[in-house]
Amino acid sequence: MIIFLNGTSSSGKSSIAEQLLRVLDTPYFHLGVDAFGAMRAVERTLELDGPAQAEVLRRTRAGFHRAVAGMAQAGNDVVVDHVLSEPWRLQDCLEVLDGLDVFLVGVHCPPDELERRERARGDRVPGQAAAQLHSVHQHGLYDFEVDTSVSSPRECALAIKEFLGQATGTRAFDELRGRARGHDPSTG
Repeated sequence: MIIFLNGTSSSGKSSIAEQLLRVLDTPYFHLGVDAFGAMRAVERTLELDGPAQAEVLRRTRAGFHRAVAGMAQAGNDVVVDHVLSEPWRLQDCLEVLDGLDVFLVGVHCPPDELERRERARGDRVPGQAAAQLHSVHQHGLYDFEVDTSVSSPRECALAIKEFLGQATGTRAFDELRGRARGHDPSTG
């Protein structure tokens, strides 16, 4: 199973993922896009011009998607935290994770709280997360959603765990994949 947390930066995805590892009944791996990107030679990437830098970042994210798929295909349960801020990222995940059980969770947080968190962190540009809100949730479909401005990371993790135990039917990833292919899998 893949529990796929999607939300803006500073929305609380990594904190929820850490709590999920504690509350889930079986061992899961936490694969975060930020941690994966940090494995790259960041300073060398920053030295590149705009198009070259964008290509390195695109390849990094595409590789991340394939690493997630590889872990799941090897039989591992995975919690993913990602920022689906560009349409190609979702499309790539839909293709690469085809055939896997993906549970898509929307992680929401209002703009004022996102900006407060960015200022508190000190490693983010205030306003960047709020600017991502529309694009990150543009696809508009989740299996489950949480709001980290009203629930703690642990409360979110427990709610996700409870919902996982009750979830049946077509998954959001399957429906989104069907839409991308021009049909709706929920109608047969």
